[in-house]
Amino acid sequence: MYTPKRMTALSAAGMSAALLLTACGGGGEDLTGPAEGEGGDNKEINIALIAWEEGIATTAMWEVILEELDYDVTVTDVDVAPMYQGAANGDVDLFLDTWLPITHSDYWEDYGDQLEDLGVWYDNAVLTITVPTYMEDVNSIADLTDHAEELGGQIIGIDPGAGLTRVTKEEAMPGYGLDEDFELVESSTAAMLAELDSAIAEEEPIVVTLWRPHPAYAQHDLKDLEDPEGLMGDAEQIHAVGRDGFSEEYPELSEWIGNWEMTDDELASLEVLTVGEDVDDPQAGARTWLSENPEFLERTLGEAAEGLEF
Repeated sequence: MYTPKRMTALSAAGMSAALLLTACGGGGEDLTGPAEGEGGDNKEINIALIAWEEGIATTAMWEVILEELDYDVTVTDVDVAPMYQGAANGDVDLFLDTWLPITHSDYWEDYGDQLEDLGVWYDNAVLTITVPTYMEDVNSIADLTDHAEELGGQIIGIDPGAGLTRVTKEEAMPGYGLDEDFELVESSTAAMLAELDSAIAEEEPIVVTLWRPHPAYAQHDLKDLEDPEGLMGDAEQIHAVGRDGFSEEYPELSEWIGNWEMTDDELASLEVLTVGEDVDDPQAGARTWLSENPEFLERTLGEAAEGLEF
């Protein structure tokens, strides 16, 4: 499983963009040089990837789509700060996982005027406190106070340094009066998911900290608890972002990305096949998902979807 780095402090802020240049290719090779295709798009593209679940899933999806459409795709693994620096410098072409208005606000303030916002493809990126749906009497965070005993006085959390952990501990728990009866168990994302899997297998009560998008929502019947005070924060949007001049150099791809939207169910099911447990080939998982979701291709690619087979 991949740890959600967006939930931790963005420690890469001081890293050198040289890391990105190294990842892009030896000797400072320009990977974004002209290679015009018949349709007018540059057919060479470098997509930056930060290893978050939705980033891995959607990058794999677009990688296999574009390869089927005869693009030469390079995927560059990189951390947050050098990604924005590299995109602003034109060293990568595209990044699919910009969270706004909060998570990446500092980077957008620094580099946004050197980038192109290609559109929002997901608009329900939220931090949550979540229970299985069979816990019918628990519907809001405030309801947890009446169920402390059956829950063993524990909210199962993730990494101690995660933003989700901080918001839960410092905002939601005191705000809803949970800090007297509950302990936030801090461990890891993998440990939290193991506890969730085990409890659901036995249909036992459990409450966990989670976030959308996440593949757990496709694997289990889960219920995000209502947050009437808004203490877990507002929903964010996930944007696709291109380097300056992207839409001019990739007019067709820019149009497809502009059409791109995913529902909670679509993204969760894609993640199960690309970053779920025991997945070792995200591209193969993306091909399976695309073969099962032809309507997604039709609404996103339009006429370009005709004849594509995955």
